[in-house]
Amino acid sequence: MRSTIMAKKLKKSTKDKWIAGVAGGMAEYFDMDPMLMRIIWIVGTLVTGGIWGIIIYIIMIFLMEEGL
Repeated sequence: MRSTIMAKKLKKSTKDKWIAGVAGGMAEYFDMDPMLMRIIWIVGTLVTGGIWGIIIYIIMIFLMEEGL
């Protein structure tokens, strides 16, 4: 038997996005609810002082490919 392993790629979501699709794309990649991913992102941003989560989000907007 031959099995094919499909590699997942981290891409911005085009169907589930609020700002740029970063959180939606991460939720698709990790196979979780997009709202839960957004809540985790917001809580993590607030716990770490606020600015780092925003900076990382902006960087990811430019680094992540557009999804299909």
